[in-house]
Amino acid sequence: MNAQRLPESGFNSAWFCVRTRPRHEHIAAAGLRQHEDIEVFLPRVRFQRSTRRGLAWVTEALFTSYLFARFQPHLALRRIQASQGVAGVVHFGPNWPTLPDHVIKEIQALMGPEEVHVIQHDLHPGDPVEIASGTFQGLRAVVTRIVPARQRVAVLLDFLGRQTMVELDMNQIFPDTTARGV
Repeated sequence: MNAQRLPESGFNSAWFCVRTRPRHEHIAAAGLRQHEDIEVFLPRVRFQRSTRRGLAWVTEALFTSYLFARFQPHLALRRIQASQGVAGVVHFGPNWPTLPDHVIKEIQALMGPEEVHVIQHDLHPGDPVEIASGTFQGLRAVVTRIVPARQRVAVLLDFLGRQTMVELDMNQIFPDTTARGV
């Protein structure tokens, strides 16, 4: 990030980090997109989360309470700060950090045209996993069976010197990338 003092005028268009009110990223982005002179980038992730009714797909901001906006501060700063859902533009005293274009372009390339990255558990029998919650949290195991209808997975783990078969919710495990050397 480059930090610069914000001049009265003559500042070219640049990418700034905009802080939003909690869980208002999409509202702030929608409001800012109505202005032709403001370019908005809100990277998001889509994943399944366990709810009382079972698994549900949710979409959340990649950077909670933040989005990126490209604008000329002397023309648009006050409009941005007054927009619905916006808490302010990130600054440190008189210094207003900007992000280089190539950084935003890299993130945009990873997110795709819809600005959303979908995270899916693509597990298969034999895959190494780590248990993320519950009694066996932190232990490593190997997938033996997947029960997609119930969103459960059977794993084999070493526990107290014995191999034990355990059935867990899909959201209690994640792929163990260290076992694959990734």
